[in-house]
Amino acid sequence: MEKKVSAHVVISGRVQGVFFRAETRRTAESHAVCGWVKNREDGRVEARFEGNEKDVKAVIDWCHKGPALSNVTSVEVTFLEILQGFSKFGIEY
Repeated sequence: MEKKVSAHVVISGRVQGVFFRAETRRTAESHAVCGWVKNREDGRVEARFEGNEKDVKAVIDWCHKGPALSNVTSVEVTFLEILQGFSKFGIEY
């Protein structure tokens, strides 16, 4: 059985108004990763990913490039001890 992990991620750069949240949700769902993504008031995007370790890492890898119109300058990742047990992936507003 593969190890389950939880990661808090903050993405900086041109990441709002470029379909970053929608494409993050699509990418997470394609890897069976649960959690959420949202825009922050400071212009960054924040996300929480939970699932099998290799799948969560694949979604984080995707965040480093993002959708076509984005320009990611940094991705801060913090792996967390506690799983929240999300059942799906959603966009928060």
